[in-house]
Amino acid sequence: MLSIELLMFLSIRFKSMQRIGFGGSCYWCTEAIFRSLVGVVKVEQGWIQAKQLGDFAEGVIVAFDESKISLQSLIEIHLHAHSATSEHLLREKYRSAVYILDDHQRLQAQESLALLQGDFEQPLVTQVLDFKDFKLSKSEYQDYYFSDPNKPFCVNVITPKLRALMEKFSDKLKDEVKSLIARQGSSQNNDIEKE
Repeated sequence: MLSIELLMFLSIRFKSMQRIGFGGSCYWCTEAIFRSLVGVVKVEQGWIQAKQLGDFAEGVIVAFDESKISLQSLIEIHLHAHSATSEHLLREKYRSAVYILDDHQRLQAQESLALLQGDFEQPLVTQVLDFKDFKLSKSEYQDYYFSDPNKPFCVNVITPKLRALMEKFSDKLKDEVKSLIARQGSSQNNDIEKE
């Protein structure tokens, strides 16, 4: 039998846990960005379908502790981590979206987008969409960056995105990610000096 203290702890702990979906960039990049944040407990990458749209698009499902990072902070980071104002040719595959699970998230997401529009010169193309379905990507692609950050795609594409994220949102990044990014920078400088 569980003690009252333990039940109260579990109730508080899980009450602050939330899940939401994001899309806008390749899921390897998006996964690495959200996995880097304080308060993010789990990130799953794959394809997300919205109730309003039939096609699946690359995206991530983020489980986060609302007592450590707000939904507005997650949305702000998301907008700054991909081309949230561009209707480029691959937008169907990389739909810029916040996939909400309830009306409270819808209101928060809509208010956040309206408030954060001021950070951008061009109109945001990011949509607030109702989550419908999710298909997990292959297991070998899960945790793509953190399983081996020295892969060429990681070094050339993801690490620069994380470095830019650290410049703007350093207070939101986990310490171990800051250390990893610093080591990546040192290793690249050493390679350049050897040439």
